[in-house]
Amino acid sequence: MKTSRIPGFYNKTVTERRELLQDAQHLSANDSATFNEPLSTETADKMIENVIGTYPLPLGVGLNFLINGKEYVVPMAIEEPSVVASASYIAKIVREAGGFTTEATERVMIGQIQVVGAPDLDAAKASILAEKDSLIEDANAAYPSLVARGGGAEDLEVRILNEASDSAYGKMLVVHLYVNTCDAMGANIINTMVESLAPTVESLTNGKVYLRILSNYADRCLARARCVIPANLLQSGDFSGEEVRDGVVHAYEFAASDPYRAVTHNKGIMNGIDPIVIATGNDWRAVEAGAHAYAARTGQYSSMTTWSTDSKGNLVGELELPMSVGTVGGAIRVHPIAKVAQDILNVESAQELAQVIVAVGLAQNLGALKALVTDGIQKGHMALHSRSVAIAAGASGEMIDIVAGKLVELNEIRVGKAKELVEQIKK
Repeated sequence: MKTSRIPGFYNKTVTERRELLQDAQHLSANDSATFNEPLSTETADKMIENVIGTYPLPLGVGLNFLINGKEYVVPMAIEEPSVVASASYIAKIVREAGGFTTEATERVMIGQIQVVGAPDLDAAKASILAEKDSLIEDANAAYPSLVARGGGAEDLEVRILNEASDSAYGKMLVVHLYVNTCDAMGANIINTMVESLAPTVESLTNGKVYLRILSNYADRCLARARCVIPANLLQSGDFSGEEVRDGVVHAYEFAASDPYRAVTHNKGIMNGIDPIVIATGNDWRAVEAGAHAYAARTGQYSSMTTWSTDSKGNLVGELELPMSVGTVGGAIRVHPIAKVAQDILNVESAQELAQVIVAVGLAQNLGALKALVTDGIQKGHMALHSRSVAIAAGASGEMIDIVAGKLVELNEIRVGKAKELVEQIKK
């Protein structure tokens, strides 16, 4: 049976970790071999323009995740130390409390058509709505393969923007086409559909269509994660579980009330989310943009997560975000690591992938808050960062761990001190 619980994983060599992962996740030898050369220059040259090489990121795995009763090993591509360790640590605590529970809405993305110069915006709106069914039918005719898979355009709305504006550039009408993209992220699908409707929309409104493109604010494509943790599982050093619980809720309230704190708070959440989006070949910029817009949906930028205490004294965490990710199409078809990452995750749909992603984001947020309200963020982070400092100072091989250990012991994790230690060891 597949498991995300692999004790001592961090103490193994890279080769041993690959072997353990291959056994635990039933990966093929070819999948494991892909890690040796994740992206060839030849493949990269076909993905973007003006290629001169590739830019590798460390690829780790988040362990211990139990989500809706299912085990997940989570591939994470990120350069920042402590993120993978923190997420895995919190996942272990949450699994003792029963794991994460998640859910997702239907996979509905939005395409927008901008109309300017219509002589009567209200009449233009009425004309489009009168032909709503016909427009939806035409959109689906532009992408019949999506309809065959059970998706397609489902609804259409019209908005009037800046009607009272004195500027001719400000007044406009915007058509929203709502499309079920199934397991695709859907950018190309939606762009094709809205472009196909542009001539008809111009005819109906007597205006001119400029932009016709998807919106990355996917507020009809939401994923939610929740965890309930007994206070005793949060005990940390000299801090009781109740103290940690209350500290986390106080920290959340700070982020919920102050955008200066909320930005850093939410960056920590995206520390857990972006690495999975990148590893699976999805568009992390789109996910980032949508998540931050959703955090400001009330008119003030605020915390993406909520943390509270229930009547039994448990810590309750929740996260809901737009999650425009896919399991087919785009770079997923081309990038070899993206394919292996999907195999490791063993998700059956884009909805399931979205749910895993928000669960990891919630875990990463708790990891950061727990550290902040106890020993501070630097203790664990800098201990892991010490290896990078040692390498930057010229350490190699076994010397890396020796220098890193000494830096932690001296509590001087800086390149200058690391260079001194490297020179001492070389003598």
